[in-house]
Amino acid sequence: MKELKDISDDQIRIIGEGRDKKSIPRNVWIIIISILGIAIIVATILLAAKHKEEKAVELKQPEPALFEPVELPEPARPQWIGKYADSSAAGFTEIRDTLINDIPIRIFIPHNAEMSLHIGRMDKRDTSVVFVAQAADVRADNGGIVGAFVLDGEPKAWGLSKKGFCASINGKVTIGVADNTSLFEEATVSGGYFFRQYPLVKDGQVIENKPKGKSIRRAICDRRGEIFMVETGTIESFHDFAQALVDLGVNQAIYLVGGASAYGWAVDEKGTIHEFGEDYYYTGRRKIPKNISYIVWKKK
Repeated sequence: MKELKDISDDQIRIIGEGRDKKSIPRNVWIIIISILGIAIIVATILLAAKHKEEKAVELKQPEPALFEPVELPEPARPQWIGKYADSSAAGFTEIRDTLINDIPIRIFIPHNAEMSLHIGRMDKRDTSVVFVAQAADVRADNGGIVGAFVLDGEPKAWGLSKKGFCASINGKVTIGVADNTSLFEEATVSGGYFFRQYPLVKDGQVIENKPKGKSIRRAICDRRGEIFMVETGTIESFHDFAQALVDLGVNQAIYLVGGASAYGWAVDEKGTIHEFGEDYYYTGRRKIPKNISYIVWKKK
């Protein structure tokens, strides 16, 4: 009590002054150091992974070369090759020219038109027609049609020598490759159309064919639901033609009768007729097979 009395009014006494301060326990220091160590290890791992990823990206980038320059990938192709056509407009064929793998390609895209088949001579005066090309092959022995063929619901041939097929049933065109398909029967029942030809492309993959010669090549194709015909401007093998179609982005494709003499025509938006091949009836240089067949697109 005496000590308290000795404190004057302008003095402050700190209680406990002079005692030893308590130190942090050793086990607490161990925990702190462990946490810091783990944090450093994690940070090191993350930095190493980031560096490895950046290095991998650098490796993926082609180095510039003088004698063998690296070609940059082509930009993604649009969903449709053809332009949008007003459904109320008259039917026509859009014609586009391009180059695929150094192969000149002409693309025929029908608009506001419906596909059918025809056997025998085509009437060039029929103004409803916007595209014509030979479809199935003709047998050399008896003049019959090669492969299964349905014309307006009536079967004309039943052969299965060629695996590619094209059907037009109730206005819907289906192209594919199969040994057997129910579309033959469906075309028969519904008054549709069906024929077989060499397969070229199935699900975006090239289909190899036995004939190895070169010729002007033609095909009917399905690219993301867009149906069109293709013709080469130069003679090509089946393989190179099919590969060009794949590189064009075609999903399904079968052959149409090719060669420089196989006749057909397309009518563009202005009404101009673009012929290809040789008009048998005009030249008279060849006898016309009785069962010559055509794939035809007519205005709806």
